[in-house]
Amino acid sequence: MAEESPKNSAAEIPVTSNGEVGDAHEHGYNRFFSFYLNVTKDLKHSLPSGLGLSETQITSHGFDSTKEGVTEAGASQGGQRTHTKGGPVILADEIKNPAMEKLELVRKWSLNTYKCTRQIISEKLGRGSRTVDLELEAQIDILRDNKKKYENILKLAQTLSTQLFQMVHTQKQLGDAFADLSLKSLELHEEFGYNADTQKLLAKNGETLLGAINFFIASVNTLVNKTIEDTLMTVKQYENARIEYDAYRTDLEELNLGPRDANTLPKIEQSQHLFQIHKEKYDKMRSDVSVKLKFLEENKVKVLRNQLALFHSAVAAYFAGNQKQLEQTLKQFHVKLKTPGVDAPSWLEEQ
Repeated sequence: MAEESPKNSAAEIPVTSNGEVGDAHEHGYNRFFSFYLNVTKDLKHSLPSGLGLSETQITSHGFDSTKEGVTEAGASQGGQRTHTKGGPVILADEIKNPAMEKLELVRKWSLNTYKCTRQIISEKLGRGSRTVDLELEAQIDILRDNKKKYENILKLAQTLSTQLFQMVHTQKQLGDAFADLSLKSLELHEEFGYNADTQKLLAKNGETLLGAINFFIASVNTLVNKTIEDTLMTVKQYENARIEYDAYRTDLEELNLGPRDANTLPKIEQSQHLFQIHKEKYDKMRSDVSVKLKFLEENKVKVLRNQLALFHSAVAAYFAGNQKQLEQTLKQFHVKLKTPGVDAPSWLEEQ
């Protein structure tokens, strides 16, 4: 007799007379299969990020243990890949890595920084060419020169305000001293008295002039350190855009001078695309600078005309001893003097 082929006891499944699997054994098989899938799933999730089960095999033995179903699941770049030879189908989840996106951003930033640095060095060494708008560059140079001059005026006006404050404070003390001696020296009562009145009047007029000078300082400070500074920030952005534009323009010119073949054509097209992007950015920034320079000039003339008229009228009235004209000048320019012991008005109240 021929020997019977050995069978694995775990694969033996009794069959009923009508060819159906017994209920008890079928239930056991289903429990085993579910347990295996759960273990496989837990093992996959327990692996570190970026790793997966490279191959998963599920074998089910039939009635005679001669048929097997094998399923292989593996993740492929750019999507999901499932290779099935039979049995259940398992889909591999696509792995997303945010670190790759950050790495790409760093790579683009480094490349752009390298190109701009190379362009700056080339310009300083006299080897590289730069795009120049003669009219706009002249306006920017005038603006920077005017800013330095206005800063000097602002510094001198602040010094004058400090010195005037000290003089007014001294005049007040001197007036109080004269008034005290006027009461205690009967023989010099009249002389000390009118000197006390004179010093107090000078101190009062000095406080009025001090208010006008401080108002002038505040207006010029706003013009220099806010309005002009904001325009210069836009100028700085324009200059950076110009450097980027020239850097990518130089790259495109170098590629166009080289050979044109299957390897260089994609590079030329990409360089052309980047050049167009930076050209549009440069044109936009140049337009923004032109508009801001125009509005700045109009605002500067308006502000300085009023402030210079105020400064002149106040100083002339003070040294002429015309108290009424001095007070009228401050009312004309809506200058409010700070009352001693009262907090300064808020910015909204001043507006």
